[in-house]
Amino acid sequence: MEETGLNLQEVDFIIDHAFREDIGSGDITSNSLIPESTTAKASMTAKADGVIAGLPIARKVFEKLDSNLIWKPLVKDGDSVKKGDLIVEIEASFRALLTGERLALNLLQRLSGIATETAKYVKEVEGTKVKILDTRKTVPGLRTFDKYAVKMGGGTNHRIGLFDLAMIKDNHIKIAGGIAKAVAQVRAAIPSDIKIEVETTTLNEVAQAANAGADIIMLDNMSNELMTEAVQLIGGRCLVEASGNMNIDRLKGVAATGIDVISVGALTHSVIALDISQNICQL
Repeated sequence: MEETGLNLQEVDFIIDHAFREDIGSGDITSNSLIPESTTAKASMTAKADGVIAGLPIARKVFEKLDSNLIWKPLVKDGDSVKKGDLIVEIEASFRALLTGERLALNLLQRLSGIATETAKYVKEVEGTKVKILDTRKTVPGLRTFDKYAVKMGGGTNHRIGLFDLAMIKDNHIKIAGGIAKAVAQVRAAIPSDIKIEVETTTLNEVAQAANAGADIIMLDNMSNELMTEAVQLIGGRCLVEASGNMNIDRLKGVAATGIDVISVGALTHSVIALDISQNICQL
């Protein structure tokens, strides 16, 4: 599991919590109707075109219910699929297949939806230096999964949380008494290997952030024309991020301004799940 970039301990924790929520004391319907020793075969099928993400997680769901399952993936995470393509074949306890179905599909569909949407954004800036970043606008408790799915779609992870990159925003600047003071105070308080990003909305703020030694300057809700000026003003002194209302129709124009990265909240905050079905094909 670690080879996929997913932390096994965290995957276990999330699935166990989801089981408590969904299964509770037991799947009373399946357990009442299906003998414990009955096995079955099932398959998952893509019901729409997209990019797959979350297969190792779906497998873990079923493994927790039947450690002897046989899992035969026909694609891997990051692969594109067409409507009607088989994704995986599973042989396991019939009870396990039914009890784990909803959780496995919920996770696989959401993560594949994120990967699919990310791939669209990445394709739009193909041929440029620009990278597509995610944000912290993720489902609470599922950020590791959401950001993993972004990577499977070809995107790049921004900060994981509040602990691995210092993001100085307007309220921080107000309390510090200005951008230069905010950058200086944060730099003095954090390890030297942690980067500092400053959110800006005007060229004056951009100049202050660049002069203060920010590692990254975010151009927030700026027009393409203003971003072009900002990039010229920064002059390569730091990484430049475009953010705010970044829909897919804007990407090419924004990329042409000379920025380095574009952060897109829509990759995770309002994603449409990829339609995937599970069917029992043999008892």
